[in-house]
Amino acid sequence: MRAPILAGNWKMNKTVDEAIALVRELRRLVLDVEGAEIVVCPAFVALASVADALKGTKIKVGAQDMHWEEKGAYTGAVSPLMLKGLCDYVIVGHSERRQYFGETDESVNRKVKAALAHGLTPIMAVGENLQQNESGQTAEVVGAQTRRGLAGVTAEQARRIVIAYEPIWAIGTGKAATGAGANAVVAVSIRGALAELYGEDVAQSIRVQYGGSVTPANIAEFMVMPDLDGALVGGASLKVDDFAEIVKATARLKRGA
Repeated sequence: MRAPILAGNWKMNKTVDEAIALVRELRRLVLDVEGAEIVVCPAFVALASVADALKGTKIKVGAQDMHWEEKGAYTGAVSPLMLKGLCDYVIVGHSERRQYFGETDESVNRKVKAALAHGLTPIMAVGENLQQNESGQTAEVVGAQTRRGLAGVTAEQARRIVIAYEPIWAIGTGKAATGAGANAVVAVSIRGALAELYGEDVAQSIRVQYGGSVTPANIAEFMVMPDLDGALVGGASLKVDDFAEIVKATARLKRGA
């Protein structure tokens, strides 16, 4: 059984002091939660402080991005070596990185491999935009992003990866996909691509999150779906009560599944 994973992507929000205050409260609110893995992904400047505030707790820390090189003349970039010891997870290929910073399937693939090589677990984001969705290209686009992002990754390595299905048209818009719709994309396009690459056993072992306007009000619609193993949460993860409720609801629903 795949353990659900809830990851809060804070994006470019929260000062160091605000980040510390949020995780201290989150730590208290989810103290008794069992059966769900919890990850928070603050901005780079808050990683060390958040990691320190969460020492000895069940909550894990993730970075929002990283470069694939260990070091070099890449002004403003952060390498996997710099992240080691600060976090367990790293988001790669988020649609905002693709849209605003020129990320491609090739660069995502390099980051996935670099993360794995340095003991970090990549959360690899895939998803189609509104035009692609409305023109019936979802399966083609999402399947291709999955295959290209994992090019050259072994089956053993793939078992360590988390994939986040984030339809771009649902991110930060308040317009979420339906639970059944998201589940179908994951089951057919993502797990289908994984089965082509690694076989059905590996495809069924990899955790796939849903992301895109997730809230306490709609989380149940997604978490009752068999192929959705948690959520990559944006705006709601900045509100500690909302994120804690999403975590609790997921743990409760998946326990009963």
